[in-house]
Amino acid sequence: MRKVEVRSYNEKWPLLFVEEREKLKLLFGNEIIDIHHIGSTSVPGLKAKPIIDMMPVVKDIDLVDQYNQEMQAIGYEPQGENGIPGRRYFQKGGDNRSHHVHIYQVGSYDIERHLAFRDYLHRHPDVKKSYGDLKERLAQQFPYDIASYINGKERLVQEIEEKALDWYKKLEM
Repeated sequence: MRKVEVRSYNEKWPLLFVEEREKLKLLFGNEIIDIHHIGSTSVPGLKAKPIIDMMPVVKDIDLVDQYNQEMQAIGYEPQGENGIPGRRYFQKGGDNRSHHVHIYQVGSYDIERHLAFRDYLHRHPDVKKSYGDLKERLAQQFPYDIASYINGKERLVQEIEEKALDWYKKLEM
């Protein structure tokens, strides 16, 4: 059974991202357009589950499935779309997860959504603190119930995401 653990920010998380990014670049080659560090481990100072979330952007999402065996060879379990149409999702580490890979095709709305959320937390320390504190409380309240942990933060995540997308769109103008 997987334990829900939220920790203080770790300076090694960006290094772990870079290390894994290089493996994915080698594996996918020219299919990769970019690879972003997303999720809580990408936001300095934010409390997080110690799992590195990565978001490769590819030219053609339908070609990703051809790389499942190569991904397995470097420790990833292919999960298909895993509930989000247009995504390919991989997990590394089994019950002691270390990485999640969320692959989207260039132009996907989900790319902007993830980047807006990350960048908004970077620039809004009060929101970052509230979000981190909530995650820490939920992890203590539901240490072996990931579904309750996720449900407990869902409302705040949606609120932050809405504000983040509005903020992000204004930056692009």
